[in-house]
Amino acid sequence: MDSLFLRLKESFDNYIKNAESIARIEKAYFIAKKFHDGQLRRSGEPYITHPIEVGIILADLHAGPQTLIAALLHDVVEDTSYTLAEVEKEFDKDVRELVDGVTKLSKINFQSVVTQAENIQKMLLAMAKDIRVVLIKIADRLHNVRTLDSMPSEKQVNIARETLEIYAPIAHRLGIFKIKAELEDIALRYTDQTMYYRVANLIKSKKDEREQSIDSIITQIQSLMTSNQLLDYSIKGRIKNIFSIYKKMVRDQREFEDIYDLLAIRIIVPKIESCYQVLGLIHANYTPIPRRFKDYISVPKPNMYQSLHTTLLAEDGTLFEVQIRTKEMDDIAEYGVAAHWAYKENKAYSKDKEQFEIAQKLKWYGELLKISSDEEESEDAEDFVNTVKGDILEANVYVFTPKGEVIELPKGATPIDFAYRIHTDVGHKMVGATVNNRIVTLDYALKTGDIVSVKTNKNSSGPSDAWLKIVKSSHAKHKIKSFLNKEHREDLIELGKQMLDRELVSQKITESIDDAFSKKYFEKNLVQNVEDLYLEIGKGLVSVKTVAAKLMGVAPDKEVYLQRQMEKASKQLITHSETGIAVEGLRKPQIKLANCCSPVPGDDVIGFVSKTSGIVTHANFCPNIESLDKKRLIPVEWATKISRKYPVWINITSLQRHDLLGSIVQTINAQSVSIVEVKVNQNQALDSQYLVRIMVNNLEDIQNILVNLKKIKEILNVERAIV
Repeated sequence: MDSLFLRLKESFDNYIKNAESIARIEKAYFIAKKFHDGQLRRSGEPYITHPIEVGIILADLHAGPQTLIAALLHDVVEDTSYTLAEVEKEFDKDVRELVDGVTKLSKINFQSVVTQAENIQKMLLAMAKDIRVVLIKIADRLHNVRTLDSMPSEKQVNIARETLEIYAPIAHRLGIFKIKAELEDIALRYTDQTMYYRVANLIKSKKDEREQSIDSIITQIQSLMTSNQLLDYSIKGRIKNIFSIYKKMVRDQREFEDIYDLLAIRIIVPKIESCYQVLGLIHANYTPIPRRFKDYISVPKPNMYQSLHTTLLAEDGTLFEVQIRTKEMDDIAEYGVAAHWAYKENKAYSKDKEQFEIAQKLKWYGELLKISSDEEESEDAEDFVNTVKGDILEANVYVFTPKGEVIELPKGATPIDFAYRIHTDVGHKMVGATVNNRIVTLDYALKTGDIVSVKTNKNSSGPSDAWLKIVKSSHAKHKIKSFLNKEHREDLIELGKQMLDRELVSQKITESIDDAFSKKYFEKNLVQNVEDLYLEIGKGLVSVKTVAAKLMGVAPDKEVYLQRQMEKASKQLITHSETGIAVEGLRKPQIKLANCCSPVPGDDVIGFVSKTSGIVTHANFCPNIESLDKKRLIPVEWATKISRKYPVWINITSLQRHDLLGSIVQTINAQSVSIVEVKVNQNQALDSQYLVRIMVNNLEDIQNILVNLKKIKEILNVERAIV
């Protein structure tokens, strides 16, 4: 038998016994060897050594025959004349799809800034389609980083960085700690060589001392177990991997000596109840460190990891961590999802059934499947990737539904994020939430262990722009933006149509516009039809005078030319506006300031898309906002450069004094603020009321005037008025 194949066979012969399966794997090996003949790796080794090593890594995870066959052939289609059709003919459609999936992933160039989001999206979608594809790719990456020394230095760094950013996190999420730790440690050696060797030397410098500590602690625990008649167990010690220590030193700014769980003792027992029995015994004989106990058995991690963790203080002052788990839990801790789908002969295999089972066990994988099947989500690669990376791969707050289901969210996530993770409609109809049976505000930052319940109302008008400032998850932001954009689009189309109709009437133009006209003259604005043109007008991106000029067949006048120049200068950091109000994405919108609340710079403001007056801006404190259609509210803000004054009403209540009005006028004028109008109302209750309209620059002017007016002793109350 071929010596290379014999190496591979030795790695899987403890779980693959079927002669037909072994023959198919051997057949794949000889096809790969034949077509890779003469090809060398950069290290100088025959290329066939690479698929063999990938196969051995997968065999260590107890991968099935189909996966091993695909691993052996994963570079044949890409690098030789062997085709996918031949793969299917020699094997079957399942192997062909696996090889095709891995081949497509191999063509991804993650270093390309332009296409990086699209490439990561392909990676994640491939995982959603068939998780075995990504497992083969992870094994492929592990062997490649093991042999990085033969690569040019620049390529070493690029591959190592890509490994830390993409492959190691995915291995972590799949729970394959063994591979994840090796990927991280090797990659760190190339991305931060100085820190890698610093940490490695710190570990090495006290290696003997630590090993003695571990041996001593293990001996003590063994004695405890024996004296308490606990004989069915195994125990071992370990030191954290280099990258884990590096992360705590760099990210958490901790000294090497201050890392509590540097030393870890692992105790494997046969049953779950034995885990808690051993925990009680350990806590009774060692001093546990407060807030360092974690029960991942009752609440497993999203990658299926289960164990009890506790940090203890030994008699000699050594801090060490104890992990207590069953044999099954230990297998999952090392091999993650691979421990679940490990190949078992004589068991019928179904890819769809296996994907479903994994989705049931891996909550985050179920989320990936859900997001990947959402066509709207998949259209924008950057949105998709941000959602998966931020909400799934990097998420680390675990909360519960009232039924006890674990939901994983990003740090700082709110009840709104939770609602959208349950279902889009739940988010859209949300009106409140309770956490641990207590009513909370929508911006409440959820914490691990919280039990969250969402209150919905089918008559709710939906999310508001304010929610975008509250939510943390990309998924929730995307859903809210989609909802608001759809609502605002209709309003802006109607506004654009009204603006154009008024312009055509004022210029006595009777010609009408159609889809062909709109596309011909405004395709550069991404306009394809009349509706698109109305939308661009409503946004302020196309001038109605330009449209009128095109209809009349005349050259644009100076005003239109100026409009174009302003559009070209729209990227300036300083925004200008006649009203002082700017709307993101709109260069010259039709804006009006509400007369009721008379907003001034410094006020928090909101815009209302009216059907006749463009966008009417209200101060957020205006009570009239409550009566407005929430679907027509849009975010607006003050421009960064404002050179006008604003009218505002102030209401003054005072005791009667014959010359009080003179004092009021004098106080206001002293602030360099002019008075536009004064209304006086005196009654029989011996008090007077003055409604004064003034012109101010901003909110600060108003506040100064209110403060100074309150100093007049006869004045009982002074406040800004809403008329």
